[in-house]
Amino acid sequence: MRRPNFIAKHARNAQGLLGRVIAFIMAHETWSQNLRVMDALRIGRSDHIIDVGCGHGRSLSELATRASMGHVVGADPSDLMVEIASQRNRPLIDAARVKVVLATVESLPFADESFDKVLCVHVLYFWKDLDASLREVARVLKPGGRSGLLFRTKADPAAIASFPAEIYRFPELAEVTEALEQAGLDVHAASDRSNEPVLLIAEKRRAQTAEGPQSTDQAETIAVRRAIT
Repeated sequence: MRRPNFIAKHARNAQGLLGRVIAFIMAHETWSQNLRVMDALRIGRSDHIIDVGCGHGRSLSELATRASMGHVVGADPSDLMVEIASQRNRPLIDAARVKVVLATVESLPFADESFDKVLCVHVLYFWKDLDASLREVARVLKPGGRSGLLFRTKADPAAIASFPAEIYRFPELAEVTEALEQAGLDVHAASDRSNEPVLLIAEKRRAQTAEGPQSTDQAETIAVRRAIT
């Protein structure tokens, strides 16, 4: 069944009472996918992590548990979602373990190389400029840091039929992979399970000081790129 435009609009930028209801539903519908991304990113105890498009903020407490000696940030463009995420994580915020900010992916209010891990779960559809957004993701990542992007692609007919095209934009997998590489991120894992969203794990390139033999990660990157293209 195709979702009405007004519900899709709240998924993009939640507002009012209906936005609160949708936030509650999303917290349950997307939880397993958030866990899937966290597992794939291999969160370290001292990691600094940002969830871009954190929405209701349920992921933030789990990230704080996994990064028990690190720091977690949630960023979202919706005032309502920032309010909900802040309320949900108030004890962690008071303990300076978690921070929630109002921000778009195109303009993250953080210094270069601030984070070890970046999560982007079911938010890519709403980005106005994929290339600019991924450049910003790469900017705030430390060299060797990893990003986890989970999304449905243009190859998913059920998704295309269920969501209004004027609000949701489903990209091609190769388009996102190319944009990641142009932003300075190498794709190390690409999981495209049947009837599930695509999961891309990409690592920010380190500065190379000298020519050397091809690393295992480099070989893996080349294999993934060939499989996608």
